[in-house]
Amino acid sequence: MDVGAGPATDERVAGARGFWPLRDLPVVGWLLAVLVVSLVHPAVPAPRWLLIHLLVLGAAGHSILVWSRYFADTLTRRPPTPRAEQSRRLVLFDLGALAVVVGVPSGLRWLVVAGAAAIVVAVGWHVASMLRRPAALSSRFAWTLGWYAAAGVLLLVGVVLGTWLAHEPGEPLATRLRTAHIALNVLGWIGLSVLGTAVTLGPTMLRTRIAAGAEARARRALPLLVGGIVLVLVAALADRALLVPIGLGCYLLGAALVGSGLLRAARQAPPGTFPARSLLAGLLWLVGLLVTAVGWSAAIVVDRRGVDAWIGLGEVLDVLAPGFAAGFVAQVLLGALSYLVPVVMGGGPQAVRAMNLDLDLAGTHRVVVANTGLVVCLLPVPSLVRVLTSVLVLAALGSFVPILLRAIRRRHGRTATTAEPGAAERRSATGGTAAVGLAVVGLVVALGVAVDPGGGAARSASAGVAPTGETVEVDVVAEDMRFVPDTIEVRAGDRLVITLRNDDDGDVHDLVLDSGEDTGRLAPGEEATVDVGVVGRDLEGWCSVLGHRRMGMVLQVVVNGGEAADTGQDPAPGTGHHGAGHGGDQAPGPADPSAILDPVLPPSGPGRVHRRTLTITEHEQEVAPGVTRPVWTYDGRAPGPTLHGRVGDVFVITLVNEGTIGHSIDFHAGTRAPDRVMRTIPPGGSLTYRFTADRAGIWMYHCSSMPMSGHIASGLFGAVVIDPPGLPPVDRTFVLVQSERYDGADPDVPVDMARLAAEQPSDVVFNGYRDGYVHRPLRARVGERLRIWVLDAGPNRPLSFHVVGGRFDTVYAEGAWRLGSARGPAADGGAQVLPLLPAQGGFVELELTEPGTYPFVNHVMVDAERGARGVIEVGPRVADDLSGSEAGAASAAPGGE
Repeated sequence: MDVGAGPATDERVAGARGFWPLRDLPVVGWLLAVLVVSLVHPAVPAPRWLLIHLLVLGAAGHSILVWSRYFADTLTRRPPTPRAEQSRRLVLFDLGALAVVVGVPSGLRWLVVAGAAAIVVAVGWHVASMLRRPAALSSRFAWTLGWYAAAGVLLLVGVVLGTWLAHEPGEPLATRLRTAHIALNVLGWIGLSVLGTAVTLGPTMLRTRIAAGAEARARRALPLLVGGIVLVLVAALADRALLVPIGLGCYLLGAALVGSGLLRAARQAPPGTFPARSLLAGLLWLVGLLVTAVGWSAAIVVDRRGVDAWIGLGEVLDVLAPGFAAGFVAQVLLGALSYLVPVVMGGGPQAVRAMNLDLDLAGTHRVVVANTGLVVCLLPVPSLVRVLTSVLVLAALGSFVPILLRAIRRRHGRTATTAEPGAAERRSATGGTAAVGLAVVGLVVALGVAVDPGGGAARSASAGVAPTGETVEVDVVAEDMRFVPDTIEVRAGDRLVITLRNDDDGDVHDLVLDSGEDTGRLAPGEEATVDVGVVGRDLEGWCSVLGHRRMGMVLQVVVNGGEAADTGQDPAPGTGHHGAGHGGDQAPGPADPSAILDPVLPPSGPGRVHRRTLTITEHEQEVAPGVTRPVWTYDGRAPGPTLHGRVGDVFVITLVNEGTIGHSIDFHAGTRAPDRVMRTIPPGGSLTYRFTADRAGIWMYHCSSMPMSGHIASGLFGAVVIDPPGLPPVDRTFVLVQSERYDGADPDVPVDMARLAAEQPSDVVFNGYRDGYVHRPLRARVGERLRIWVLDAGPNRPLSFHVVGGRFDTVYAEGAWRLGSARGPAADGGAQVLPLLPAQGGFVELELTEPGTYPFVNHVMVDAERGARGVIEVGPRVADDLSGSEAGAASAAPGGE
């Protein structure tokens, strides 16, 4: 390995040569785990956390232990560390990391503590061993030991903070600790290891000498880098948010000092292989993300104070974390391994070159696709575009694993001194794949955008008039559900060019003209120009986002001397003709039980801090037997998941918008200023919503983006159940959320806005499915005590909840006991209904004394006949000799028996 100061001899590094399972295989296993979790992420708990830690803690951590030792021994001219000693450390570290990535998602805190302890011992041993073995006096690279030691010490502190976080310390301390934890682990452990190594490894990959002064700049950079991380740690522990951008700025200056030497080397020898390109791309992502983090965090701490500032900094981390993981860590790791594995496998110069060529397979294509795709994923693009491009990025990065395994297998089957025929030709062929990579990403983006239609019935704007040769250019602004100006006057025959700019803070808008022109969906701050052409008749334009036209987002083009506007045009998408219940001719079929939500109240879970990610999606859902309709959902179902806690619990909700328009969330269960946490976020955006549930009841949450009625009716609502203090246990607890659907003739839109405005629902349903619990009854046994939480999500219809054949001896509504109390049911009085207006909720309790089928309905009977009904099937009393375990199993069964 030539670093410009004399290569290390083969004898000096002989102990590192050849295939070594504990060095080479675990990192492949960690990367395979990343790929598997990426493919099945909806089915695993905390998938985002798990993916990042499998990559950053598992794959990158193992590699740093291996290669920092390799470089420390090689660059300082020391004998190689014995394999037996390294193997023990690697096994201890990997077992510890495995315990952490299993323990955190599963809530096994003892396993997290055990895993963290193993990591601390392994890394502490690694640092102590490195410093205990002095460098040779002639080594000019002895300074690298300081980088590796500092990286290890910072990780030790980061692991302690991570263990603290696993014990849910509460907000806002959790956000402060998470900020420091990320700085210590990503910028400290990984960042220092990478930057310290890149000073020598970068020029080696580029096959050039270290730039003059690069080592001196690296020595000056280390105090800046470590000092910046320490400032972030102090900021978190002392609650001084202002120190975070200052610390990140110091770190950025240190990284720039190191990067300047690499930039000079890259100018002398531009990167021509996958390892060099991947390494440099990863370092560019690091610098770019640091610049973004410094500017964004500075703006937040200047604009906000106290807890609100830390909330904003948490949002910065949520947005940038995938970029640090995939853009920086993954690319640096794959680039370094692609270069180093052939070196340590050995076999002679020709064998190393041949293996280098194997690992360089489609290298340019992989780098272009990964980086272009990552940029697209971070932009406010439609959900389908983000999904498709993320698959491309995963394929580009994940292809390293089969390429590496293939190269190792071919290396063992190839003679040590013979390169593969045609290798030079294959190397030259990879240089032409950059355009192919760009084309693939471009094609995927185009396909994703193509499925997001504009709207409007196309009819020529010219109406056959003769052109005047004049062009009228008009700037239009979309803001506050209006186009400004909303009227444009032109002469018949003039050519009209409209530039639309979206000045709304969080919502997506577009402009669709009845002549067929369309700006496409514009995120906040974006603008687009449409050339209408020669205009000979009046035109109407509108925003095609659901409900925006009905709220006033219309534009009139008035032509002097031309045709009047066509008043007989079809309504805009989302405002179609009234459908017959479920959108026309679709014939009902048998109900799919899996489409009917389990009504059993989920447990509140351990701890007093509840973390949840709610992802907004758009897809088809069965809403009646054999009938599917488009819905907007929180976490894939309408209504969204029911959250459950106790008075005083803290909820930390990360909202991710994977829809095609702006959305938001409003939790009635907490007191928060709406300005920030309830703001509309664009497609691809996210925010963190924290609230303390300090009052009991069943509380609605819903999208508060305008038109609110349309967003709720489309499915964006759910319930939060906060138990009253001292609430006694019962045999079975259910949750029923009533809502309305407004299906029209257009099967591609989730709600008919004209029908909604006329308050003519097609269905009124419990838990999103017409007559759902007629098809999948609630089940109980004679004499069991039932508690039924009920919420009216609306958006418009009232609810009078009644169980036919039953009477309520306990009624709790809107935070007050109306009948009975926590000490027990009412002795004499009873209730026949629980009356609720939209957004109100409560619970009732009753015991059913005879076997049979008990319907429950909305006693606003027209709504019961629209689908707001179900049944409770009550079986015989459990036999006296039924074992306790059997009784417990029967009681715990979802929905009953």
